[in-house]
Amino acid sequence: MFKKILVALDRSQIGQHVFEEALGLAKLTQASLMLLHVLSPEEEGSPYLPMLSNFDYYPGLGSQRFELYQKHWDEFKNQGIQMLQSFCTEATTAGVTTEFTQNIGNPGRIICDLAHSYGADLIVMGRRGRSGLAELFLGSVSNYVLHHAPCSVHIMHLPVTLKTDEVVKEATSTLNVN
Repeated sequence: MFKKILVALDRSQIGQHVFEEALGLAKLTQASLMLLHVLSPEEEGSPYLPMLSNFDYYPGLGSQRFELYQKHWDEFKNQGIQMLQSFCTEATTAGVTTEFTQNIGNPGRIICDLAHSYGADLIVMGRRGRSGLAELFLGSVSNYVLHHAPCSVHIMHLPVTLKTDEVVKEATSTLNVN
C-alpha cells in the first residue's frame, strides 16, 4: 500500500480534482501527502517576462517594466502558497498528515527529484491534454514524469465537462477581444 503520496498541483481547473483524488487515496491507504506547486513560466496565469531591449532609448522605462513583472511574480507566488495552505488545511482536517512545498524550475524534473528525496510511493498529477505541435514545442510534464519518476504515477485527465467549459470560456474571451 501507499505510505507517501506526492501531489503535483497547479492552479488550473484540474488541480482541485487532482487534490481530491489524492486525498481520497490517502484516506484509504492511511498515507501522508506532500503537496507540491512548481512555479514555472509555463503555468497558466504566470506573468510574462518583459522584453527589455525595446526600452534602451527610454531610461527608467525598462526598470519600471521589470518592477511590474516582479510584483506580478510575487503575487503569483503568493497565490500558489495560498492554494497549498488551503489544500493542506483541508487534508489535515480530514485526518491526513500533510505538508507542502513550492519550488521554482522545470516542473517535470522538480516532481521527479522531490518524489525521490521524499521517498514517495505514488505521484498524483494532472494532464493538460496537449498534443501535436503544442506538446512538441512546450513538452509534456506528465510524459516526462512517467518516464523519469522513481515510483508509480497516477495521471488524471481533465473531465470532459471541464474541457467543454474551457473551450467555451476561451471562445468567449476571443470573441470579446476582437
